[in-house]
Amino acid sequence: MNVDAVERYSRQILFAGIGEEGQRRVLDAHIAVVGCGALGSFHAAALARAGVGRIRIVDRDYVELSNLQRQWLFDESDAAEALPKAIAAQRQIARINSGVRVEAEVADLTPENADELLDGADLILDGADNFETRYLLNDWCVRASIPWIYGGAVASYGIAMPVVPGRTSCFACVYPEGPSGAQPTCETAGVLGSLTAIVASLQVSAALKWIVTGEVSPGITTVDVWSGDVRRIVQPAPNPQCRCCGRREFRWLERGHRAPISMCGRNAVQIHECSRPLDLAELATRLRPLGEVRVNEFALRFEAPPYLLTAFADGRVIVKGTTDPGVARSVYARYIGG
Repeated sequence: MNVDAVERYSRQILFAGIGEEGQRRVLDAHIAVVGCGALGSFHAAALARAGVGRIRIVDRDYVELSNLQRQWLFDESDAAEALPKAIAAQRQIARINSGVRVEAEVADLTPENADELLDGADLILDGADNFETRYLLNDWCVRASIPWIYGGAVASYGIAMPVVPGRTSCFACVYPEGPSGAQPTCETAGVLGSLTAIVASLQVSAALKWIVTGEVSPGITTVDVWSGDVRRIVQPAPNPQCRCCGRREFRWLERGHRAPISMCGRNAVQIHECSRPLDLAELATRLRPLGEVRVNEFALRFEAPPYLLTAFADGRVIVKGTTDPGVARSVYARYIGG
């Protein structure tokens, strides 16, 4: 480390758990953040301030005004421009720490692109908003023997858990199947920004400990910031009968095409047509006679009241104004094509 780095990270170096050698490991680390919303934006900022040398941010979404209450890296100008979150985060981090290499990937994590987006990372932080992505992430990490840190937050309740393949239970050990029936979301139950900061801090702390020591503290931490209740639950040992880490059946990596996803807290559905890349300029020309169009190098927004469509060059379209995948498919077919 040069003199400037020693000064910048001096308070972290003074911490006995890290020290100067630990800080060197942090500077050499590569961490991927999957999802750059309430949790992921905090992850990215905290990792950059800690000096993690390479951060890859994977996010499929764009910044909206309602994000600013809890998504720490964004401001009003990002929302006004409807910038993709990964791009907005990359720009903000460049102002926070120019010595950090940030790779912005405006993409949805799928079985087809997981190797490309995650390969080379020392550890992955979960900032996703749906169980499908987490099961996919868990399968990929167990297969690749890469640790990841699960986190979730809604209303005033949050949870964090490390997954280290071969050492701890995996996500599928703890949650063999996804939840059934309607579940609370940020849209239906709200969420406190203070909660997301706590959960993301637990995840980042676990990530730094792994990078510095090669160890984590196994356990499931739950917190309710409204009641003040904090619990540490013993994390089960790996289950030999677990379909993922026990039997090594990676069904979420074999699913191929992603079904439409109702997006947490958004009154929106994502249609993922990765096999149909979009020419945004051509699409803008086609849609302008039908309504208001805003387009930049990253995305196109088209208002067709009561719906708002945001299209990305990789073929994804977010249909805002419904949580019904069937309705979203119909709107997609009407304006993008069947």
